[in-house]
Amino acid sequence: MNQARILYTEDDATLAFLTKDNLEQNYYEVRHCEDGKSGLETFKNGAFDICILDIMMPKMDGFELAAEIRKLDTDVPIIFLSAKTLKEDRIKGLRLGADDYLVKPFSIEELLLKIEIFLRRSRKNTAMEKSVYEIGKYQFDTKNFTLFNETEKISLTQREADLLKLFLDNKNVVLKREQILTSLWGDDDYFMGRSLDVFISRLRKILANEKGIAIENLHGIGFRFFVE
Repeated sequence: MNQARILYTEDDATLAFLTKDNLEQNYYEVRHCEDGKSGLETFKNGAFDICILDIMMPKMDGFELAAEIRKLDTDVPIIFLSAKTLKEDRIKGLRLGADDYLVKPFSIEELLLKIEIFLRRSRKNTAMEKSVYEIGKYQFDTKNFTLFNETEKISLTQREADLLKLFLDNKNVVLKREQILTSLWGDDDYFMGRSLDVFISRLRKILANEKGIAIENLHGIGFRFFVE
């Protein structure tokens, strides 16, 4: 899977710059549009994993844009960011098919968390569900926690299998340590982090002879499952 792509529409230049910069620092690819009309054209011409929409925009407002996006794609997650605080506006946005509605000024940390949650849910639904993967000379059976080929069969623990599946669903994408820990354990406790290092070490040994496959360590950030 490639780096997650975000369609972001916002006509406030300062807010757009700050939000886009924060998203890109967290390894998302962001296409920013200043109005709803260009946002719709951009959506039509690209494949996006999530849409973050302002409501009060020129040419086409966020409500209209969301309605048009839903005609084209019923599944892509949509988050509204808006200064409109009335309950009626929130309800209207959700009825149009939005997944969430954050009121400005919003916390970038909360936005990032929402993005991670919706992307994880979206990936889980689209993966739902692939149960056998190919990794080099191996087949990976996610339901039985095994790697196998014609001559050998390797049993994994459930955590190791869950970790390997997470990597395979996010090939060549940087996963932060806290993302991995939260996905597997629901927390990023220190001792869980030590267990994660043990699991990664074992997976590296198993896949050591597979050309073009590596679990890369990005110091201070996390890991990337590299597939050539």
